[in-house]
Amino acid sequence: MRIAGSSEDMPPYVPDADSAAPAPAPSAADAPSGFARVLRGIGSELDRGEALSERAIRGGSAAAHLSPEQLLALQAGIYRYSEAVDLVTKLVDRGTQAVKTTLQNQ
Repeated sequence: MRIAGSSEDMPPYVPDADSAAPAPAPSAADAPSGFARVLRGIGSELDRGEALSERAIRGGSAAAHLSPEQLLALQAGIYRYSEAVDLVTKLVDRGTQAVKTTLQNQ
């Protein structure tokens, strides 16, 4: 699962120094919310875990020659990935329950 970047990832527009109008100050509405930052962090963690898993699966005979330190790092990475997947599962479940409750109350 790849989380695509958005226009928020683009750098802000900076006018030329010759421009007569002053640059507008960034507003609070332009900044991503805390929840959006958390979701973006979870998405990047899922992307990282997916890439790690893919490399481990496709490692072939090279995977047989991993050092104990590399194997422990792989295990820790897969654990972080499974925790991120578990968190997303819980968030989706809670969101679904909230929507269902809202619709039943209408």
